[in-house]
Amino acid sequence: MIRPTTAVVVVYVAAIFLSTMDTTIVNVALPSIGDAFSVPSTSVDSITISFLVSLAVFIPASGWLGDRFGGKRILLVAIAIFTGASVLCGLASSLGELVAYRILQGLGGGMLAPVGMAMVLRSFAPAERVRALSTITIATALAPTIGPTLGGLLVTNLSWHWVFFVNAPVGVCAFVFALLFVRDVGERRAEPFDVAGFVLSAAGLGLLMYGISEGPDLGWTAVPVLLSVPVGAVLLTAMVLFELRRRAPMIDIGLFRDRLFRSSTTVMTVESVAFLGAVYTVSLYLQDGRGLSPLVAGMSILPQAFGVMLGSQIASRLLYPRLGPRVVMAGGVAGTGLFIALLGSLAPGSTLWCVWVLLLCMGLSVGHVFVSTQAAAFATISQASSGRASTIFNVGRRLGGALGIAAATTTMVLVEAGSPGATRAGDVSTYRVAFLVVAALALLAVWPALAARDSDAATTVPASGRSPAAAADTR
Repeated sequence: MIRPTTAVVVVYVAAIFLSTMDTTIVNVALPSIGDAFSVPSTSVDSITISFLVSLAVFIPASGWLGDRFGGKRILLVAIAIFTGASVLCGLASSLGELVAYRILQGLGGGMLAPVGMAMVLRSFAPAERVRALSTITIATALAPTIGPTLGGLLVTNLSWHWVFFVNAPVGVCAFVFALLFVRDVGERRAEPFDVAGFVLSAAGLGLLMYGISEGPDLGWTAVPVLLSVPVGAVLLTAMVLFELRRRAPMIDIGLFRDRLFRSSTTVMTVESVAFLGAVYTVSLYLQDGRGLSPLVAGMSILPQAFGVMLGSQIASRLLYPRLGPRVVMAGGVAGTGLFIALLGSLAPGSTLWCVWVLLLCMGLSVGHVFVSTQAAAFATISQASSGRASTIFNVGRRLGGALGIAAATTTMVLVEAGSPGATRAGDVSTYRVAFLVVAALALLAVWPALAARDSDAATTVPASGRSPAAAADTR
């Protein structure tokens, strides 16, 4: 018989894999979709933008929905919506239909990660979460890396429709598995729906995500971007002020008063900036800078995913129990910045082995950060608040990823504008600067990592794994 805790992890891994991979696998198919619908390349960007904006809009409500109707029920609904919308996307006969179905897909995807994470937090005691989260990190690492490679294979050998159809078998299996084996954990809460909080957060996050995603392509001085980013920021500011006065807020800003949650969430957000910014940059570097095919370039990024998986296991089994989150987070963040910077220092004629080794080492560092932040962030958060805390944590991760890609893209655009032809094969100056910018951004997380206190996260460290110093620190 499958244990309920194991079942929750299995379903959550499948859910996070689907929703994360979908943000990268579709990008490979955009040119084919544009040709199929006879629309310019500037129009097909709406397929990606609509999904990202939809995610941002619906994430805020996920915590309340899980608390109100039960995590299992909402998780099943989210998987069903995401899977059904994926099939509809593959069957779309026009760009308008496809964009509409992508919005529906974002509705399901926006609920998957926060609700699933809240169920994991409620299913495991704090001291057991590190091991569980090290398994979940596998999906976080593999999904954005496998997406472009799998997308290239599907588009080349089948058609663009299959980048959406591929979600169906995984989604159906996850739905049936969750229906049979997952159990609800925690009491339901009957707090009223915070309409004003939802409208402000959804509109603010949606506009901000739109502006961040479109800024590098349209230009940061384009009217849509100039309107969406400031207005989104103003709405989010109003949301913060409003939610601080609410007894039962949609987005519980008061959770940031918790030092460990604040530090860990900030580190995860900044690490997401660096991680996805680096993955995006290295993909372009390998294809445009070194002339590799999309398939070979995609496979060349796999060492990074293997590094994350290995790093998460080392962190969860060896370092976190002995050193605590502070050192593991800070060391992982510093390593991430260092190895991304070293990618930017590679000579044009350096072998691919150098790239693979640096990507592996970067992945090792990222794995340490992902495991330690997710384990520590919720150590001092009550079970009743875990749904809302998970919502905030995932908002930061999603925004961080979008900011990372935007920062890398903007840097490359500015370098190319200042040096025409810089992106021609053999000239890697554009990517070198992008790597260095992303590395500098990664290092911004060192300070919040050092601000965390191991004593606050003592409950997340198994007693058998504590070093004498760590044990003394908890007394």
